Amino acid sequence: MPERLPLVLLPGLLCDHRLWRDQARDLEDIAEPTLPDLTLDDNLSAMAKRVLDAAPERFALAALSMGGYVAFEILRQQPQRVTRLAMLDTSAALDSPQRVTQRLAGIQSLKHGRFFGVTTRMLPQLVHTKHVHGPVGAEVQAMAKRVGGDAFLRQQNAILNRPDSRPLLASIDVPTLIAVGDSDILTPPRDAEEMHRQIAGSTYYVFAACGHLPPMEAPEETSTLLRRWLLE
Repeated sequence: MPERLPLVLLPGLLCDHRLWRDQARDLEDIAEPTLPDLTLDDNLSAMAKRVLDAAPERFALAALSMGGYVAFEILRQQPQRVTRLAMLDTSAALDSPQRVTQRLAGIQSLKHGRFFGVTTRMLPQLVHTKHVHGPVGAEVQAMAKRVGGDAFLRQQNAILNRPDSRPLLASIDVPTLIAVGDSDILTPPRDAEEMHRQIAGSTYYVFAACGHLPPMEAPEETSTLLRRWLLE
């Protein structure tokens, strides 16, 4: 039996091991997945160092949303350890002023009140409308509650203080997959297209009728896509 490929799967804001659960299971015949905890640090440098300290010497790296920001930091710190890269529903650019204002408002509201996690009103920003009132929406809400308010504050601080990663794109020289949900509001397809244009030889994929969380919204499609990326 061929040796399994080390695979690190990085979650997004308010996400835990559930985000990549199906892919970790579906790919275990060819990959040895690890799912780092990104809730413990309040800056990307520390997050990346924690991942690198626990990771195999060389590994494939797949990341979603905030996990993508950590992936870029890993590439800044120790690029030689990453054998291939998959970036789902993330962006290399900094937040728009409007998005910064939204993040700061969320932080202030939590400091003066209770953490409500992902409310039903917020779900349409994270998942396609077809999932808002179904099991996927419920699992997203449960995941956010498990992560909790303290970790949310740490993660938002890390995101707000992240560097612009666009200057890094041209230096990426490993097999790279860029994928995005066609209905992603938070990191829309134009952000993915920019990364695809700047990373030579990268592959671009769009999930139909999908929002910001393809690993949960389209689990089989995501697993199939990552299998192809791992074996190419």
